[in-house]
Order: sequence, then structure tokens, then C-alpha cells
Amino acid sequence: AYLRVKRNKGAAGIDDMTVNDLLPYLRENKMELIASLREIKYKLAPVKRVEIPKPNGGVRRPGIPTVVDRMVQQAVAQILTPIFEHVFSDNSFSFRPHRGAHDAIAKVVDLYNQGYRRVVDLDLKAYFDNVN
Repeated sequence: AYLRVKRNKGAAGIDDMTVNDLLPYLRENKMELIASLREIKYKLAPVKRVEIPKPNGGVRRPGIPTVVDRMVQQAVAQILTPIFEHVFSDNSFSFRPHRGAHDAIAKVVDLYNQGYRRVVDLDLKAYFDNVN
């Protein structure tokens, strides 16, 4: 999980810890971090909000987690992904291992060649801003 976070780089969260600060932090705090996870006492820090201008004039406000939170989330994802991957729909391509936009396009072409001609596109505005 550490290597993935380090490779992905990314901005610091509200604590201003960078990915370059993560390894020294882990060397010093590894046992406390593991204990908090095992005892189910680990708490995610609030995310840092930034504004990114959209081409249409609006702004996107993504949240940037701390690098420690990103590493913990990555560790959980590495355990859960293989467990749940086999039950996900074959028609789902977002945020899936070894699947991407080109795979989705190939699926659309295949369905078109089978005679399908209708598409339903659904965009839930600000969905992740409102889901608990």
C-alpha cells in the first residue's frame, strides 16, 4: 500500500504531510498505527478541499485525504478488491483493475455489432458529496 501511494504521488492533505514524508513517519509510528487499526480506533482525518476550475466556468471541489489515510485506504482496497471483484458486473469499467475506457469502448462496439442501438447515460450530480 505504501509503494502504491508513493508511486501515485499526489498532494498533501490537511496535515501537509507529503508522500516523501510518509516513510519516515511510518518508521516512527508504525506500531501505533497498526495498534489503532487492530483496535478499530483509527480515525480518518478530514479531507482538504481544493477548487479546480471546470471548462464551463464552474469549479470541482475534490477532497484530498492525508497520505496516511490514502495508504490505509489502499491497504484495505488491496484486500477487498480480490474478494469482491468476481461479483461485480461485467458491464462495469470504472475504478476496476485491468479495466478502463478502452475496454468500455470495446464493449460498446461489441454490443452495437450485436444489434443494440439505445444507450442510457446517467450522471448523478455531486453524488459522492452527498452519500454517507
